[in-house]
Amino acid sequence: MLTGVSDKVTIQVRYFAGARAASGLDEEPLALPAGSTVSDAARAIAERHGDRLAGVLTACSYLLDGIAVRQPATRLSDGVQLDVLPPFAGG
Repeated sequence: MLTGVSDKVTIQVRYFAGARAASGLDEEPLALPAGSTVSDAARAIAERHGDRLAGVLTACSYLLDGIAVRQPATRLSDGVQLDVLPPFAGG
């Protein structure tokens, strides 16, 4: 058996704008199985918070430790920060 190898990752999820309103939180920790992706994290937070947040997530983009996520299949490492960013209005 390998020591020091975890079967899960814990990330910090931060919510902004409409995602914050839908989740009712500024941020929260999220534990996922090792090898999980950004897509897996989005699915998990949608399941945790219900239809209101699930609807917002369909239009969101994500930052992983401050870098834009281009591929939803991007794997998550333990301790990373995932920012959930709905579209912002502006002009």
